[in-house]
Amino acid sequence: METNNGNSASKGTGKVRIILAGGGTGGHIFPAIAIANAIKQQRPEAEILFVGAKGKMEMEKVPQAGYNIKGIDIAGFDRSSLFKNLSLPFKLIKSFAQVRSIVRQFKPHAAIGVGGYSSFPVLKHAQHKGIPTFIHESNSFAGKSNIMLGKRATKIFVATEGMEQFFPADKIRITGNPVRKPIVHSTVTKEAALAYFNLDPHKKTILAVGGSLGAKSINEIMARHVTELGSLNLQLIWQTGKTTAAQYIERGRPVKAVWVNDFIQDMDKAYAAADVVISRAGAMSVAELCVAKKPVVFVPYPLAAEDHQTVNAKYLVDRDAALMVKDSEVSAKLFGAITRLAGDETLQQKLKTNIARYAVTNADDVIAREILALI
Repeated sequence: METNNGNSASKGTGKVRIILAGGGTGGHIFPAIAIANAIKQQRPEAEILFVGAKGKMEMEKVPQAGYNIKGIDIAGFDRSSLFKNLSLPFKLIKSFAQVRSIVRQFKPHAAIGVGGYSSFPVLKHAQHKGIPTFIHESNSFAGKSNIMLGKRATKIFVATEGMEQFFPADKIRITGNPVRKPIVHSTVTKEAALAYFNLDPHKKTILAVGGSLGAKSINEIMARHVTELGSLNLQLIWQTGKTTAAQYIERGRPVKAVWVNDFIQDMDKAYAAADVVISRAGAMSVAELCVAKKPVVFVPYPLAAEDHQTVNAKYLVDRDAALMVKDSEVSAKLFGAITRLAGDETLQQKLKTNIARYAVTNADDVIAREILALI
């Protein structure tokens, strides 16, 4: 496809250069890395450059995955402090200047946006230059930036049906959400996983994850009950997330039946070790739990746009594939719900069987193949 920036890439041959933009949370970063890996699998000579927001976790996680990343000065609207938003227009102007420079130097044949602050200026500029743009929308409710970008996008990859309310129907391809290959192809045994976390093979194991940034309500209930686990013959793998991690790590580390840290690098091992899971219901968490076939109690983040996390969780709850506790009811109900589930192997098996029906294991390969066919 010829683009007006003077680039051309023949389909199926030649070196292609692709920008992947987005981040902010693991829910954006890990699908982007999965897509990049699939592109490299199909076209090993492809050059891939990530663009992310300075100071966000993509600046750490992307290089760890073996890819180059350029940081731009951009931030989202801060609902908690209007004063902090005064600099936003200046950051947006600066980010567009930075993107222009990156695109001029890298000369991409395509740009892929996965959501997060940096997606908008990168894809907007690419569209202005006539470079093919692709969007991956992981949620059942599209973000405002993606809706605006969707009008001129080449193709839009979505996780669920019904996205015609946000995007042009002829551009939509339902693929599901890309799940990291180590999770899809995990061969880790439960015994090896428990040894990795230095936990007891004779106790039931709870995995508590609130996303890469953390979940205050989940963390507070774990902190409150952490010393009770041993007497209940339970143990805990606890990802606190980055926010206020230190206080929760300090609370959990002295307890023998607990492994605690702000981030779990090897989620395949965490899933292999877990008998039951407590989790937020972001799109990527849901996708991974379906693939890992884990009995889960979802605690949807109540402030997610259009309450989409509740929609995500309820879809599985209504199909006897998961349990759910509202964030407002965590204090009264969550610990009881997870301890009952940990002791009920019949219910665990039913949830495992049912959630496995919604696993998608090849979304990254499908997305990569379709992008490479169109540039």
